[in-house]
Amino acid sequence: MLLKPRVESDELKILRFLNNRMILPVKDKKRYIYLEKGYRGEMFFDQLTADLQPKFYIINDLCLEFNNSVFQIDTTIIAQDKIFPIEVKNYEGDFYYDNDSKGFFTLAKDEIKNALDQLKRSKSLLNPLLKKHGFYLPLEGYVTFVNPEFTLYQAPLNEPIVYPTQLNKFMEKLNKIPSKLNERHKKLAELLISMHQTDSPYKRLPPYEYHQVEKGLTCAKCQSFVPSVSGKYFTCICGYKEDVETAIIRSVREIQLLFPNLKITTNLVYEWCMVIHSKKVIREVLKKNFVVVGDRHLRYYI
Repeated sequence: MLLKPRVESDELKILRFLNNRMILPVKDKKRYIYLEKGYRGEMFFDQLTADLQPKFYIINDLCLEFNNSVFQIDTTIIAQDKIFPIEVKNYEGDFYYDNDSKGFFTLAKDEIKNALDQLKRSKSLLNPLLKKHGFYLPLEGYVTFVNPEFTLYQAPLNEPIVYPTQLNKFMEKLNKIPSKLNERHKKLAELLISMHQTDSPYKRLPPYEYHQVEKGLTCAKCQSFVPSVSGKYFTCICGYKEDVETAIIRSVREIQLLFPNLKITTNLVYEWCMVIHSKKVIREVLKKNFVVVGDRHLRYYI
């Protein structure tokens, strides 16, 4: 039973918007691609766990803190007698495991993040956190590689790793585990969800200003800029059709996320969208979907 669905992080959404509206510095572009790919991998794994029997509690994307140390768990599965913290990796390409250093490397010998170390750290922090609150279920963690184009040479045999070709069997294994949840398990799940930190300390964003980003209405599907709008609907070059009201609301949400200190006004949204030429239409959409603050020339929306 899914108790906490996965949502895109603000960092990912902001970087996606910025990538569409300005030239990102190289390190931020890499960070964006890494987050986008990671999120796609996690969503793929969510499709697999969605088919599990309803005898488990599933909590996605936990960010927790214990003893001033923050840690993240991609997927947490609570069973009757055990908790399964799972790291999900969407690595693509050829890698190898070095048994001497216990590290993961590309074939060009560039070291990458050690998913096993991440898992061990998460378990080492989650275990005392649970005990502090009176929960003593053992932890059985796994690292899952979900990309079918992933290959790991010299793969270790005795590590808790699930490879792409093993994912279905892994789900079958979980489904065979006897599990009957009670109120105690529900309180445990609710506790973890209540401790989740929505503002991740890992968030890294480049500096940017309002005048630096390209203005224009973008397509909700392909992210390209819409050349023109006429009437109540518009169709992007990719074929995606959207009504103007929805597009305006979506644009306001984008402004609010990128520039939380800006007041949302009719003129601001008009300038941002560019291709919606009626301020009256924008004003009516804002009045209908947002709370009006102030009068006339001082009016803005929240």
